Formats: sequence, C-alpha cells, structure tokens
Amino acid sequence: MNGSAEAATRTRTLQISPGDLEAAHLDELIREIEQRSLFYYQEKNKSLRARYVYGTIFLIINLCAWFIRDYAQKTLALLPYVSSCGPEGSHCFHTLGVLRMSLGCFIFYFIMFLSTWNTMKLYEAQNSWHSDNWIFKFFLLVLVMVASFFIPQLYIQIYGEIARVGAGIFLGLQLVSVIEFITWWNNYWMPHDQSKQSCSFGLVMSIAFYIGSVCGIAVMYYFYGASTACGLNIFFISCTVVLLIVMMVMSLHSKVKNRGLLSSGIMASYIVFLCWSAIRSEPSHTKCNAHTQNGHTDWTTVLSFLIAIGAIVMATFSTGIDSESFRFEFRKDEAKEEDDIPYSYGFFHLVFSLGAMYFAMLFISWNLSHSAQKWSIDVGWTSTWVKIVNEWFAAAIYLWKLIGPIVRQPRVHEQPQPTAAEVDR
Repeated sequence: MNGSAEAATRTRTLQISPGDLEAAHLDELIREIEQRSLFYYQEKNKSLRARYVYGTIFLIINLCAWFIRDYAQKTLALLPYVSSCGPEGSHCFHTLGVLRMSLGCFIFYFIMFLSTWNTMKLYEAQNSWHSDNWIFKFFLLVLVMVASFFIPQLYIQIYGEIARVGAGIFLGLQLVSVIEFITWWNNYWMPHDQSKQSCSFGLVMSIAFYIGSVCGIAVMYYFYGASTACGLNIFFISCTVVLLIVMMVMSLHSKVKNRGLLSSGIMASYIVFLCWSAIRSEPSHTKCNAHTQNGHTDWTTVLSFLIAIGAIVMATFSTGIDSESFRFEFRKDEAKEEDDIPYSYGFFHLVFSLGAMYFAMLFISWNLSHSAQKWSIDVGWTSTWVKIVNEWFAAAIYLWKLIGPIVRQPRVHEQPQPTAAEVDR
C-alpha cells in the first residue's frame, strides 16, 4: 500500500504542466514588480518631503542671520572672546556676522551638491543620503555654522566679494525659471489648437495684466517722478515703458513662434514690479523716494521685512526644484522611468548654495563696508542698480526667447537661375 501511494504522488508531480510552472513564475515576477514599485513610490515621497526640510533649514538660517545683524551684539556675550571676532566681537556682528552665517550655509549646501550632483536613480546611495540621515546632516550643519565664526576676517571679506558674483548668478537662474514659467503659462492657456473658451480666458488675463502694468507705471510716475528733480526715477520708469512697448510689438510679430499677448502681459507686470522694487530700494533720505523711514519700527515695517524673507526662501525653493528649465533641448523630451529621481538633487542644492550668497547680499544691501539699518532689507543705491539691471536683463532674456529661434534658423540660399546660353552649352 505504501508503495502504491508513493507511486501515485510521483505520478501527480510528473503531471504538473509547464503552463502551471510558467503561471507560478509569472505570479512571483508580478509580486517582485509590485514590491519594487512600492519601494520607488516610498523613496519618491521621502525625496519630495526632503525638499521642504531643506527649505525650512534655509529659512531658519535667514532668521538667524537677521538676528546676528540686528540684535546679537547685545545678547551674545561669548563671541567677543573668540579671537577671530576681533575687538568686542565687531567682526562677528552686523555685516560680517551675516557673511559668516551665509558662508556656513553655503558650505553645507555645497557639500550636499558635491555628494548628490550625479544622482540619477532612486536605488542609488546618494538618494538615501539626500532624503535620510537627518541627524548626521544636522551635526554637519551645526559644525560648519560654528566653524564659520572662527575664520579670520580677511577670508570673510574675500567670501563677500565672491558672494556678489554668486548672488548675480542666482538672479540669472531665477530669471530663466520665471520666464520658463511664463512661457508654460502662456502655452497652457493659449495653445495652438486652442478652444474658444481657453482663448477668451487667455485674452481676459492678457488685458488684466496690461491694465495692471499701465496702472503701475502711472502710480510710479505720480509718487516717484512728480518733479523734474527726480530725473533718475523718470529715466527708470520711462525705460520700463519702452520695454513694455517693445515686448508687446515683438510678441505679436507673425514670425515669432511663441507669440501672444498673455506671455508679454505677464512679463510686463513682472518688469514693472522690478522697476517699482528698485525705486523703493533707494535710500529713505532721497527726496524722490515717497517711502521714507522715520527710524521707528512699526508693524508694517516688521511685516514687510518678514514678507521679504519669505520671498527670498520661496524664490530659492522654486528655482531649485525647476531643474527642467535648464536642461538641454534634446534631453527635455526624454521619458521618465519609474526609478528616476523626481528632481535634480545636485541642481537643487547648488541653487540653495547660491541662494545663501544672495540672502547675504540682500541683508547687507550689497555693501561690504557699511551695516544696514535694523529691520531693513536690500536698501541702498547698490541694491537699486542691481534691481534695475536685473529688470533690463529679464527683458533681454524674454526678447531673445522670442526672436532667438528666428535668428538661429538656417537660411536657405537661393541658387542663381542658369541663363539660356548656359543651358545650350
């Protein structure tokens, strides 16, 4: 009996068809794919959450830099005993204190850039380093921030000069990101195969942006260019008007690929805002500046200052996650794979390291030799001219984006037609 049972078992084993084996193998493969997809999904979520952690760190450093500039000399009693801080700690407060905070922030994010710049896949070790290991990164951040206060003053001054260049590069990257967003917005609401509804909505928005721009110009002329003595302000505002007209005309040209009033309207509002911001950055004692400071800190001053810090952080964050705008044209159409990282980690940290230089320049008003007033940010003639040049540069980039494809088009040279005598030969 036992022998017959074993034989029956053997027979059933041999009767398993190749199809059953293939089905079992397929089920195992499906489970493996599902586990891998779940792993990639979790890693992407961790990576996306990590962006906000880095942004929060950047915000906290900004607030600490403001505290070091305005109030630290009265509250921090240990720094005067650090040899690199000079007599009574004068080299670690005000302007130099902001530069030291900026340098520590720059070093931290630049280390992150160097360690993640070539990350491509979610399963790589650099992905885990970017999204995890927060305790170790916290100690690294504290170490570089503290170490920056032991660096001699001469090297801090050299860093300040380098930070001017880095802040300028940051402004350039920010402009490209803003213009790419405006182009996307224009293509979204006014596509080539547009419906009547989307076209009408895009036209309404275009009119609204242009009306806002014209009103902004009128307000600036009224408050900042009311008399002939305010020649510089009148020059700034008049240049903005010329740029508005040129951008509108070029955006409607028949040969322009991305033509349309919506993108030029948004861009017009943006450069009007830059012009207004530049004039507002003029020193408060200037007779043509309607925004004067009376030396007292009221709630509007505090609110404006906090909004300005929030704008710095948001500008850095939005530019850092917009790596797609800076990819080469032949790489923009590459299909995303499941295990690809959701954004460029290296570019993200590089932008934040440049943003550290940028916030330092705003806090010291681009001036390395004089300390800014309390609760002020980006005020002074240097700040004014930086913003004006930034406005002109933004208009130049936008105009080049319109006419660049036309200029780069290969020209077709017409061949001269042969004469009848040449044909007979």
